[in-house]
Amino acid sequence: MTRRLVAALLVPVTWSPPGVDLTAWRAALAEDVVDLLARLAQAEAAIAATSADLTLAEEIAWPGMRLYEVPTATFLPVLSAAAADGFDQAAVIAADAPDVPGMILGKLLRPLENKAVAVAPGGPGNGLLGLATSLPAPPWLTDHDLDSASAQVLRRGAPSPGDVSSTPEWRRLRGPAELASLDPALEGWDNTRALLGG
Repeated sequence: MTRRLVAALLVPVTWSPPGVDLTAWRAALAEDVVDLLARLAQAEAAIAATSADLTLAEEIAWPGMRLYEVPTATFLPVLSAAAADGFDQAAVIAADAPDVPGMILGKLLRPLENKAVAVAPGGPGNGLLGLATSLPAPPWLTDHDLDSASAQVLRRGAPSPGDVSSTPEWRRLRGPAELASLDPALEGWDNTRALLGG
């Protein structure tokens, strides 16, 4: 049985809707992502955070959920921690996509049967929603934060461009354009919804 980990990485959040406190907004986004991960049937959930964000991680973690303190908010330290814990595959997800469907995360893990790395774009100009790989991570995989990474950037270091598979994108909530695309009919994202008054 393949042991899979999906970790929410507490990434910087620099924008919040008018009238919404940035700290509360960031916490709501992250908590909604963590709540989704905790319900995944095919993977264990974790939160990865730098020392500055450990308090937030502890506040939003479910009982017994793994917490990884990482030196930088980038994906390689998270993958290394997951490998050290004996996982066979791991995905790192940006904690600012509160309404991401579980199906998107499943599609991120699926290519690992025959691809070294899979990435899900985070929408136009928003880097990656997430990255997944078998463990240990391939030695050619260079470390990046999710804001600046892209399939194209990662393919530059790969032995073959086909080693990095792109999966369906899901936008991260990083500005007014993404906020306007939230679908109230979608289930979940309860904490974000509450802050928006819905």
